[in-house]
Amino acid sequence: MSLTLTPAQVGELESEVVRICQELIRIPSVNYGEGKGDERQVAMYVADLLSEVGIKNEIIETASNRCNVIARIEGSDRSRPGLVLHGHIDVVPADARDWSVDPFSGEIKDGALWGRGAVDMKDMDAMILAIVRLWAKIGYKPPRDIVLAFFADEEAGSIYGSRWLVKNRPEIFSGCSEAVSEVGGYSLTLPNGKRLYLIETAEKGINWMKLTARGTASHGSMITTDNAVVKLADAVSAIGSYPWPERPTKTASILMQRVAEAMGETFDPKNLRKYLAYFGGMAKMIGATLQNTANPSMLEAGYKTNVVPQSATAVVDGRFLPGMESELLETIKSLVGKDVSIEVMTRDVALEVDFQGPLVDAMCSAIQSEDPEGTPVPYLMSGGTDNKALSDLGITGYGFSPLKIPADLDFMSLFHGVDERVPIEGLHFGVRTLHHFLINC
Repeated sequence: MSLTLTPAQVGELESEVVRICQELIRIPSVNYGEGKGDERQVAMYVADLLSEVGIKNEIIETASNRCNVIARIEGSDRSRPGLVLHGHIDVVPADARDWSVDPFSGEIKDGALWGRGAVDMKDMDAMILAIVRLWAKIGYKPPRDIVLAFFADEEAGSIYGSRWLVKNRPEIFSGCSEAVSEVGGYSLTLPNGKRLYLIETAEKGINWMKLTARGTASHGSMITTDNAVVKLADAVSAIGSYPWPERPTKTASILMQRVAEAMGETFDPKNLRKYLAYFGGMAKMIGATLQNTANPSMLEAGYKTNVVPQSATAVVDGRFLPGMESELLETIKSLVGKDVSIEVMTRDVALEVDFQGPLVDAMCSAIQSEDPEGTPVPYLMSGGTDNKALSDLGITGYGFSPLKIPADLDFMSLFHGVDERVPIEGLHFGVRTLHHFLINC
């Protein structure tokens, strides 16, 4: 069922997405990790927006105040597999002392909407809500069933969100074959002015490890040659300074080839890192997708200055490329040596799908409908999304929350960063583009 919006309807979409995003930001649904989070109020707000226009929904509480919102919109062709359109409604903490504005004010200034969650990912939540509310008002049915999922706890492993629902309520996603969510479809302006739009078709896997070194407890004034702290420090230093080799994946190779072509250069498949110079502030994230990474992030040892402890621990955030998990683990083992044990704390899959097919075509068409000079390209994300959980049900996930970003804005630094904000014009572009995609997918 095709749909052409009137100028007034486009205007309604654009104003609604800003209003809803602003109101979402003003609800501080902070996830502190270790089970400490509260999405109840924001879930109720989302549910009220859906109910207001007649979209039936369910709030699913998986633990005290850990709330998810689920709805299914019936499509015009129910013989087709459904699409999961999902976003998370929790955000990471923000210290107001570090910000230029109150991080939960939803303030609009300098052409942007400011606040925690503005790009991660209450902007996409607002786009989804603005679009389906308009559909409900005008009686439009999308071409296929769409399951709306607003998940809890994505910022701390999805234990009370997508992971719980996939395990305990898989029927919610029955008949769905594909999913679309965050961190994709955003623009990158190259030094020559050409714009690429990065669509997420792959994610690195996760392997968080706890290292434990053991030694002999002793008085701090004595000579000791079996010091757990020293053993651990050596292991952490070895991991932190290890030069991980470049490992080109299919996705990264296609991305860098498209960058080379856009810059008018001959593509060199044996040196993908050379093209990072064209990514500006995104280079750190994109660079991490050309290799495995392992970053020591936590240390714990001792309880008193003059006591050498018998054990010391560290936590390492390991991320592996698709097909490269064994290399990550074997390398870490060789770096820490026999005196340090390794315990896997959290492990999650890497994902990678081809940049082709009807759904990808619909994404590319949607971007070019709003920016004919833009070039959609695939990319591999250094982090992870709720698409990992949905993959357990055989659902293929993509990142497509479209935004047109000003060339001088360091977009990637805004994720979990200070002064997080989304350009108003970017939001307008995003909601129009996502609407175009959804009516043609």
